[in-house]
Amino acid sequence: MARYDLIIFDCDGVLVDSEILAAEVEARLLSDAGYPITAGEIGERFSGMTWRNILLAVESEANIPLSAALLDLAIVKLDERIKRELQPIPGVREAVAQLSEPRCICSNSTPERVRMMLKKTGQLDIFEPNIFSAETLGPDRVKPKPDIFLHGAETMGANPKNTLVIEDSVHGVTAAKAAGMRVVGFTGASHTTPTHADKLTEAGAETVIHRMEDLPAVATALLEWTDAI
Repeated sequence: MARYDLIIFDCDGVLVDSEILAAEVEARLLSDAGYPITAGEIGERFSGMTWRNILLAVESEANIPLSAALLDLAIVKLDERIKRELQPIPGVREAVAQLSEPRCICSNSTPERVRMMLKKTGQLDIFEPNIFSAETLGPDRVKPKPDIFLHGAETMGANPKNTLVIEDSVHGVTAAKAAGMRVVGFTGASHTTPTHADKLTEAGAETVIHRMEDLPAVATALLEWTDAI
């Protein structure tokens, strides 16, 4: 049975439990700026989007100007929360140890933040140097566009059709499917909601897992299911 050419992991909400911290920071900044919103609503509506694109969406919807200073302020405040509070997603190292395929990270976060988070949670050695950021491609090429996934696959010498992606957001699943890749949804982070799995499935995830420990078996099962068709 053939294995995958490549397994791609998102970072926020898949490897580290950072999405809830980002949602809390962003909700406070938007509320203070005159757009009342909760962290839960941020997760429901904007999960997987960059802060820049969230601001653009809010400006368009509410027709209120938002200060450009919010871009830098969010970075500072989130970095402070990450340094104090960030936790790893349980079971990542154990799951990766059972996967024989090449692996990489494709994230909307900056490469500096991804490395900072992985270093804090003791996971940097599992993935370095194969860490790719959509921010380095340009602000108009982030998920839900497929660019970062295609870039990762090309760099790693992988066929997108034989690449498996692990994603926690609808935007991420949408991007991976647009890249022609197979997707497993993940709902094991703190920001997920009771309807999260259904949304990932509707976006195109073939299956959804809640525990990272289940990934090796699920990845193998998807291959066996394909071979049986």
